Amino acid sequence: MVGASFGGVSAALSAVKMGKRVILTEETGWIGGQATGQGVPLDEHPWIENFGHTRSYLTFRSKVRDYYRRNYPMNEKARQDLTLNPGACWVSALGFEPRVGEAVLEEMLAPYRSAGLLSIFKRLTPVKAMITGDIIHALEFQSIDGENVTIAAQYVLDATELGDLLPMCGVEHVIGAESISQTGEPLAVEGDAQPLRQQPFTHLIALSHHPENDFTIPKPLSYEKFRPKFAHITATTERSGAMAGLFANNDEEVYRQSIWNFRRHFCRDNFDQTLFTSDLTVLMNGNEYRDGVLAGVSQTEKLTALKEAKELSRSLVYYLQSELGFKGLLPRSDVFDTSDGLAAHPYIRESRRIKAEFTICEQDFRIDMHPDGPVDYADSVGVSGYRIDIHEKGRDGGPNITTAVHGKHWVQQISLGALIPVRLQNLIPACKNIGTTHVTNGSFRVHSTEWNIGEAAGALAAYCLKTGESPRAVRNTNTMLEDFQFHLDRLGIERGWPRLSNSYSYASYAGKRKNWYFGEAKRL
Repeated sequence: MVGASFGGVSAALSAVKMGKRVILTEETGWIGGQATGQGVPLDEHPWIENFGHTRSYLTFRSKVRDYYRRNYPMNEKARQDLTLNPGACWVSALGFEPRVGEAVLEEMLAPYRSAGLLSIFKRLTPVKAMITGDIIHALEFQSIDGENVTIAAQYVLDATELGDLLPMCGVEHVIGAESISQTGEPLAVEGDAQPLRQQPFTHLIALSHHPENDFTIPKPLSYEKFRPKFAHITATTERSGAMAGLFANNDEEVYRQSIWNFRRHFCRDNFDQTLFTSDLTVLMNGNEYRDGVLAGVSQTEKLTALKEAKELSRSLVYYLQSELGFKGLLPRSDVFDTSDGLAAHPYIRESRRIKAEFTICEQDFRIDMHPDGPVDYADSVGVSGYRIDIHEKGRDGGPNITTAVHGKHWVQQISLGALIPVRLQNLIPACKNIGTTHVTNGSFRVHSTEWNIGEAAGALAAYCLKTGESPRAVRNTNTMLEDFQFHLDRLGIERGWPRLSNSYSYASYAGKRKNWYFGEAKRL
């Protein structure tokens, strides 16, 4: 398995649970992708505590909470909270520190490493594939020291953040935005496809706040270029929206949303305040990088975009320190083990995507096209439950697409056909690189869905090794498909949503130290 992303870890976990030997490689020094080294608290649907998850994903969430209860001095109210949100962030029901997330993942994988079923090699980057016909035989990697390592495998899972194996292995794939003529989707672009129309990425930066100190960083070289992007940001949320004020006005009774608590990892109020002197958060406002993309461009263009995205986040910190007066903001080098506090890897919203046996399109779960519920996939291998979240302006230049189509989509399923390339026999996508479109990727890119994708991909590889059948045969033979889905059921993978007689909405949940927002979207 290439890429220890969130999906890569879950893929490895499901494969070893089915008794198969797994080699997991990762280009960074972290495992867990967007949940750890990228620093993004869990983006989830509002029913995640009760349904719409896999058993192992729920185990991960429970173990994160238990980790804090076991190891951190907490106040009693937080300790007794069954739905503890250590970060008290409003984007998620569970915000936690990256190192805690990684520790929990390592704990879940530990028995299989001891049993010799799982080996993890970090700081290895794939550079070459050995292929005969439609079969990948081996991959060559380069270590951080420049040494080359070759690994042979019967099945190769691409769990990289950008679908790096797809061009390397000659896998038919799609980049960027498809046109309406290609997909028939209401939200697809008019005219020709636009490969370079990709969702922006963000390089998060970790901060704590110490008002009595001055931690102002040197002025970034690109500061004047990026400064206009921050003009909307104010000191507090008073007379501004939740995504405009850095801090919220204090209110003991009502949870007030702000940039600071949006993706907060650690809320001091939950813990012993004599030990902890500050919250810990990451910035995600004004620092989405839109001036370049990472897929379908030259290596020089890619490296330039990565470098400028870092400069953009540092510029945001400098703006808050120098122009809004928050000199006590401290970039935390210890959070990601980086000297400048930047995440170990940028947060990637959109990957290359395979051309699949089945492509998940928007019309399958549009409410106006299917008023009684979304299309039900006979080959379902899991669920997704997120609104279409696309960080782009609408066609008329009005509200962004996320806002414009809010409430127009049902929850979703994951089709096995979306995990099967049209040609290659032994490559399986296990991250954000499945057969979605630019539009539907906006619903399938979040944490719980990526975990489910990876878990299904790992189980598929293990099942194919056990039976000697190909992924294509498994999907297209009813008896095998039913047997494989039975194995998924045993793993605790929910393949459908509860059927409810009434529709209800993604509602705001307002509660002190627990608040996350999804607005209104109909639900089965």
